[in-house]
Amino acid sequence: MSKESNIDMTHGEPFKLLIVYSFPILLGSLFQQLYNMVDTIIVGRFLGPDALAAVGNTGPMNFLIFGFLYGMTSGFAVITAQRFGANDMEGLKRSVAMNIILNLASGIVITILACSLTMPLLRLINTPENIIKQSFSYIFTIFAGTLTIVLYNGCTCVLRAVGDSRTPLYFLIISSILNIILDIVFIANFKLGVMGAALATVFSQGVSGILSLIWIFVKYPILIPKKQHFAGNKKFAIQHLKIGLNMGFQFSITAIGTIVLAGALNLFGSTKIAAYTAAQKVEQLVTVAAGVMGVTIANYGGQNLGAGRIDRIKEGLTKSIIISVAFSIIAAILAWVFSDQLIGLFLEQKNMTSEVWQEILEASRTYLHICSIFFPVLFVIFIYRNVLQSIGKGFWPLRNC
Repeated sequence: MSKESNIDMTHGEPFKLLIVYSFPILLGSLFQQLYNMVDTIIVGRFLGPDALAAVGNTGPMNFLIFGFLYGMTSGFAVITAQRFGANDMEGLKRSVAMNIILNLASGIVITILACSLTMPLLRLINTPENIIKQSFSYIFTIFAGTLTIVLYNGCTCVLRAVGDSRTPLYFLIISSILNIILDIVFIANFKLGVMGAALATVFSQGVSGILSLIWIFVKYPILIPKKQHFAGNKKFAIQHLKIGLNMGFQFSITAIGTIVLAGALNLFGSTKIAAYTAAQKVEQLVTVAAGVMGVTIANYGGQNLGAGRIDRIKEGLTKSIIISVAFSIIAAILAWVFSDQLIGLFLEQKNMTSEVWQEILEASRTYLHICSIFFPVLFVIFIYRNVLQSIGKGFWPLRNC
């Protein structure tokens, strides 16, 4: 295994380790946000506010499905981090094998369910008739490519579990650049509309997933399971599912709230949906460090639990809260002071009347100003939820969602 890219978090000063480990994840998450935002920016600027509303309208559905998948794949990899921290190489390979089995099975099931429920969900959230066809075209294409998301998430979560937080960043950068190019080609040149944005996302995500898989085979032979590591073990599967499902349901429960909100918001029409879409993208951008520190403390906690270093988990928890609160203050300042400029990334005034533009700005500004007040609470919640998951206490954060 490459020592340069691998970080053992069971030794060394926790504050420095958390910063060094989280920095590549932060950069990767920013590129992930860029990856997700490019669709919104190009759709809003090339196709106008109705198309932006159509894409934004699917955000809660997207969050429901892929938030669950991201939480679940991260949870499965907690056991992998624990085995790595305990220096149990056989257990490590068995955990990777279990990751493969569970991720593939869940990916197939969720693809079928998501595609089948796309139109009923759009109707359930009161999608306006003038955007429902575009919404369906976009999100159905995304759901059909679920396995590409599972492949990438599964590979990167395993890499991070053994301390490699840099490699996923490199492939995400490649994928983000590819997504930008394909967005422009599919929307501006091929005139595929919002479906073009979805196709660009799926294809780019698939490329990053395949590259991550190849990297594991070439650079991390220690992670490659053999036939005997796939042997059925009900207790071991339950251990993975217990953490994975808890983390997945945490995201899903939050997503259900956003779906209920979308159902109410959609009654106000496509202009308010466009404003909400742009404001939510800004919120996701400035709060990206919350999720980053959550992933960091989860892997830190998993490795140190495996090594029996409970004292280090407590110390790392304190340090991560300090870092997260600092990030939350920066995020709140950005959202409060630069709200109008950040909203302008997603929409151009020339595509609408001045009245519509002012309505969008005012609604977006109100949303961001209110949300930013609660950023410190949000960031700290991410820390506590993920550290509890990493030490096998996943039910408590799920119960309090």
